[in-house]
Amino acid sequence: MIVSLTEDALAELSMLPMSIQRRMYKIVKRLESWPDVSGAKPLRGDLAGHFRVRTGDYRLQFRLNDDRIIVEKIGHRDGFYED
Repeated sequence: MIVSLTEDALAELSMLPMSIQRRMYKIVKRLESWPDVSGAKPLRGDLAGHFRVRTGDYRLQFRLNDDRIIVEKIGHRDGFYED
């Protein structure tokens, strides 16, 4: 599966501490083996159709688009689902 990050997700990723960036890169690499990704949970409500993976207090939100995974948001859990 092809994984791409939106410009917003890339900007959010670059603002994280380096140790968290490394963990997020590992998650992105794991997403290439979709649907065999442990810890991915579907979101509900307004975010139905999207998924999230967490690592510690940080979240990565993505959606599926045909044969591509699009990472839309990366950040700390505080206020992560608000927008």
